Amino acid sequence: MKIALLTTDNREHQRTYGEKTPRFGPAIEALLQGLATIAELEIHVIACTQRPMHAPEKLSDNTWFHLLHVPKIGWLRTGYQGCVRAIRRKLRELQPDLVHGEGTERECALSAAFSGFPNVVTIHGNMRQVAKALAAGPGSYPWCAAKLESFVLPRTRGIFCNSAYTEALVAPRAQRTWRVPNALRRVFLDTEPAPSTAAGKPILLNIGAVVSYKGQNEILEIARELHLRSLNFELHFVGAANRRDNYAATFLDRMHDAEKAGFARYLGEQSVEQLIALMDRASGLIHLASEESFGLVVAEGLARNLKFFGSTAGGVPDIANDVEGAQLFPLGNEGQVIEAVARWLECGAPRPTTAAGEMKMRYHPDVIAQEHFEIYNHLLGSAGQQ
Repeated sequence: MKIALLTTDNREHQRTYGEKTPRFGPAIEALLQGLATIAELEIHVIACTQRPMHAPEKLSDNTWFHLLHVPKIGWLRTGYQGCVRAIRRKLRELQPDLVHGEGTERECALSAAFSGFPNVVTIHGNMRQVAKALAAGPGSYPWCAAKLESFVLPRTRGIFCNSAYTEALVAPRAQRTWRVPNALRRVFLDTEPAPSTAAGKPILLNIGAVVSYKGQNEILEIARELHLRSLNFELHFVGAANRRDNYAATFLDRMHDAEKAGFARYLGEQSVEQLIALMDRASGLIHLASEESFGLVVAEGLARNLKFFGSTAGGVPDIANDVEGAQLFPLGNEGQVIEAVARWLECGAPRPTTAAGEMKMRYHPDVIAQEHFEIYNHLLGSAGQQ
């Protein structure tokens, strides 16, 4: 079975054209790790770039990589028409059984829908909801992405939804849906989390780009209140913060005072190895996003046996359901969060012991890849009978 998987090479997204190795988002990287173990599959990963870059012929024994050069005029300003056409040409050469567009953020879903081959799309971020959360104005990138998402969804054979929340949003606009969660990268699962220790100051983590709908300023205020109660802890923030964004600029200004007071630190972006090391030194994770299609960082934290404080918004309840150490609160109930964190700190900030095993059972790359394979088989079998 030959599958063409359309995705984004993050070297293009982040303009790091000098890097030699393709980089994909965490969910795609994990999925490819699982698909590489299925001998019946021949995977062709296709990505577009505005500048030529090094592209290895293969990513694994059954996975080929095709990087297509598309001039700047062929991207968002023309509705990704250059990308759509370049991908169509490559697909006519490859003749896949199925085209899978990974994400509605950029050109991937649109290119799948116009591929001329049987196709499906995965929702990674609900762009219409993200645009609402950011109050994105007409012509902005989130506004354009939301419009393209709404255009694409009814034009593909089906949508892979990573949570019940995403499925509820997508189902009215889709021909059919399948609920398949994101996979976790093997590196989060292949080593045992560090054992819980009572030594040192308890560390809480918040991980994610600093944007309004992820609530870092509100979380910083929660930490300030806990600090005023003389509770012993540190809150470490991990993720990009762009000072040109008003919300992120406010966060960085407030963080300066918090770091001086000694209850919070901003660590910026971290590699996956650094992130796992941070998780294994920490005791808990706090994540209070108002819009979250799945919540991959939540599953990653639980995979390292971190105590979790989160919101009931988005796809996070799917992950936290029946997992030791996971506590959820309705959005806007910061007082409840403060009391829960305070009680946990007063009890010595214990970590769960069984959360990691639950995450491995649910979200291992091999498990999620097998779900994809079964859906591919069913979809192509149904098409052959028509």
